[in-house]
Amino acid sequence: MADLPPATPSPLLAPAPTVAEVQVTAPRLPPSPAMGAFSVIRLTPETLEGSPRLDEALRRVPGVELFRRTASDVANPTIQGLSLRNFAPSGAGRALVTLDGAPQNDPFGGWVIWSALPPESLAEVEIIKGAGAGPYGAGALTGVVNLTERAARDGVLGLDVSAASRGELRGVAVLGAPHLLTVVSASTRDGYVPVRGPGRGAVDEPAGLDAASVAARLQGEVAGVTAAFRLSAYQEDREGGVQGVGSETSGGSATLTLAEAAGPDAGGWRLQAWLRSSDMKNRFAAIEDDRSGGRPAAEQYATPAVGYGLNAAYRWRRGAWTWEAGGDLRIAEGETQERFRNLGAGFTRGRIAGGRTEVGGLYAEGVYDGGDRLFTGAVRVDAWAARDAVRQERDLAGGAVLLDSRAPDSDGVTPTARLGGRARLTDAVWLRGAAYSGFRTPTLNELHRPFRVGADITEANPELEPERLYGAEFGLSGEGAVSWDATVFYNRLEDPITNVTLAQGPGTFPIAGFVPAGGSLRQRRNAGAIDALGVELSAARSFGPISARAALAAVRVEVDGGSAAPQLTGLRPAQTPEVSATAQLGWRASERLNLSAGLRYEGERFEDDLNSRTLSPAATLDLQAAWRTTSGGEFYVAADNLFDAEVEVDEDGDGLETFAAPRTFRVGYRLRR
Repeated sequence: MADLPPATPSPLLAPAPTVAEVQVTAPRLPPSPAMGAFSVIRLTPETLEGSPRLDEALRRVPGVELFRRTASDVANPTIQGLSLRNFAPSGAGRALVTLDGAPQNDPFGGWVIWSALPPESLAEVEIIKGAGAGPYGAGALTGVVNLTERAARDGVLGLDVSAASRGELRGVAVLGAPHLLTVVSASTRDGYVPVRGPGRGAVDEPAGLDAASVAARLQGEVAGVTAAFRLSAYQEDREGGVQGVGSETSGGSATLTLAEAAGPDAGGWRLQAWLRSSDMKNRFAAIEDDRSGGRPAAEQYATPAVGYGLNAAYRWRRGAWTWEAGGDLRIAEGETQERFRNLGAGFTRGRIAGGRTEVGGLYAEGVYDGGDRLFTGAVRVDAWAARDAVRQERDLAGGAVLLDSRAPDSDGVTPTARLGGRARLTDAVWLRGAAYSGFRTPTLNELHRPFRVGADITEANPELEPERLYGAEFGLSGEGAVSWDATVFYNRLEDPITNVTLAQGPGTFPIAGFVPAGGSLRQRRNAGAIDALGVELSAARSFGPISARAALAAVRVEVDGGSAAPQLTGLRPAQTPEVSATAQLGWRASERLNLSAGLRYEGERFEDDLNSRTLSPAATLDLQAAWRTTSGGEFYVAADNLFDAEVEVDEDGDGLETFAAPRTFRVGYRLRR
């Protein structure tokens, strides 16, 4: 896939540099003007450095969400998928995340391991909303987050060491040498107890985390071709906030990229091959009603998975026209290995479930850039397949096969397209519009892995079909004393993969077995369609040493369950707030002292698809003060969630609530060169 920096990004956080100012940090094609027709936000390194985790930095843009309000420091990896525009988030995520063109989504579940992507290692982040087809392909359903790694040069390029409340320690070093960039990060924390108030019991404990990652990129140029080879690895150990609940995640990646770029006014080509491997262990527990204790309910002791693929693009220019053609291929295979059904004397059953998915496509795009007028159009065709599905369950004592299900292979062809344009209305005001379609194939996790959270059981479904999205948007943006942007969009998601409630416990059901009182039996299904009509507003202004930025996203989302899930018709998708807003205020109080404040608000959302469990609105305030030293670094102190707001993230069938992080203080030192 080609790298396509935006031509007119939102003023939310920073103005875009001109093409002449773009710093090439990896093999990539010259910037394309195509993204001028789409809704794009750029996050600068200065914006990213205020957050110790990348997913938290991304949440400064309203509508950018993980599945729940919990950040990646506490959230189980299976709910760390990213979605944009507050549009039906899911644990797998409905947005594609790339690093210098290589997908970062997990090959088994589609989520992202955010601790493996420290913000200090990045030169920029581009959030492309609703981009759909074209260079991005499968997975870019609600948009794309393009990460660009820093350039390599001599010395310590970045450093951040900090300590925070509840035993948190974190360190990141970005080291450079000629043609070599190395990034090392590590963190540990005792964590907080997610359950608060009288509902907390002896079984509740802090959700601790130990994480580490390392990455190295070797880059050089031979005969006009730039080449980069990148290796990375990560490891996470988590406690889930409840005795006997936790996870371990590990993995690595390798990427080889070649590119020949003839300059910003010409064309070039780019070829990339990538490989990702991952493994995950999950421990689950069944908790007593009074939360005085519990017993192991399931153990996912291994989830070996591998994903690999390639992408290519060729671009050429003729006068005001830019043409691009390319394609990509992605393959994922893996399985979950589990022990389950514990009646008090240990696990009695074992399960192996998994398969293989394939998706690949070709695209072509043309762009006319006449200065005050821009038009772009792209068409794409992808073929997809799900193969080798197996779900086998055995009695652990005698080895008898209790279930041997092998779903038939499935495949299909999905065409997508996008059109867009931009026009200057006045010297300072631009109008743009776009229409697009996209699709996302189900992950191996959605197809094959059942799971349990508390008393709620969710069954897998190997017959899932790809999700398809159709959308249109119109926007106005202005430059001047106040930079501003306003966008109205409509999206329709057909055949969305969602957890559909089939029954309430107590009761015994086929395949799933016994569902306790207060629990629900759900299954992943393609359930009808979801319609979303929304508006996004942002503005930014500087007053000498003071800078202010604000943004709001409001969206009306409604499910049409159709015949597959008529009980969902007219309801809002789970974990979807109708309103979210952010504001940032910065003050350069002196040559050395910088003060900043960030406010985030989210409206109420529902925990479940039936809209029976309501999660209250929440607002949090973050403050930070930084003192710059003569050597170019700075010491900082920060308070996150200063007023200790109760940010509700989950509510089970018995009304038990869990919450996001309480007030947290951090102190540290950082350096960026």
